[in-house]
Amino acid sequence: MIFTFKHILPKRYIALTLWPVIILKDEKLRCDPVLLNHEKIHLKQQLELLILPFYVLYLGEWLFRLCLYGDLHKAYKNISFEREAYQNETDMNYLQKRRAWSFLSYLRADV
Repeated sequence: MIFTFKHILPKRYIALTLWPVIILKDEKLRCDPVLLNHEKIHLKQQLELLILPFYVLYLGEWLFRLCLYGDLHKAYKNISFEREAYQNETDMNYLQKRRAWSFLSYLRADV
């Protein structure tokens, strides 16, 4: 399901995925296949971690990386879930060939 809510998302964000919903800031974003693929990758990650553990791990990794880098944006960009989604968002077949737990391979390297 995809919903559009202009005022829910923080200023810097254009989309957010909260199982089973993708929230977009603007209706026009429904036509952005790369953005939607990025968010669908997050849906897959959330499902394979049984949803709630995904959010715990996501927040924990963000806090760890925030302490590591001291920069909100750099911490966000280096979360393994985000790294996987950003790296594969242009591959429209990625979800069909993606292996379970693929985000684990993105834990080490930094952006």
